[in-house]
Amino acid sequence: MDKDFIKIFQETKALMHGHFILSSGLHSDTYFQCAKVLQYPEHLSMFGTMLSDHFSDLEIDKVISPAIGGIVLGTEVGRQLNKRTIFSERSNGKMELRRGFNIKENEKILLIEDVLSTGGSIKEVIELISKHKGNVVGVGVIVDRSLSPLFIHDNFYSITTQKAKIFDKDNIPEELKGIPAIKPGSNV
Repeated sequence: MDKDFIKIFQETKALMHGHFILSSGLHSDTYFQCAKVLQYPEHLSMFGTMLSDHFSDLEIDKVISPAIGGIVLGTEVGRQLNKRTIFSERSNGKMELRRGFNIKENEKILLIEDVLSTGGSIKEVIELISKHKGNVVGVGVIVDRSLSPLFIHDNFYSITTQKAKIFDKDNIPEELKGIPAIKPGSNV
């Protein structure tokens, strides 16, 4: 990860070390709580600008983000691109459009998320867009912390990459076993 970005994440206490259970159920010794970075207007604006500049040549009708982590960033990217912004959220364990949000057939959708770990949420939102017959034109994130390169979309962009140490529940290293595991997100 670029040193400047690491510095921003450290200064805002968004880069945390310990024993974390990710939304995928996998375990990690680090966690990026992007909400702690994005609460600062200068960082939100900077990351939003980097993403909106990258995708500014695309024809985009709408920006979507998965709740809850991507909402603030997606809204900022949508604002900068002057595009309507919506979000998907889990209901009974699956991503749905609620609150009167919709995707029309053939709408060109830009998907924005804060962090990529396993790609589960992003893939669910892509499936949701497809179910509504929309077209994903790009996917952007701040941090790609996936274990190995994941194919997300032909037009995938991450501002920075951080190679994470991620483990399944049966392969947790001894040094992590002694640390109580927490589920971050809105609880941290």
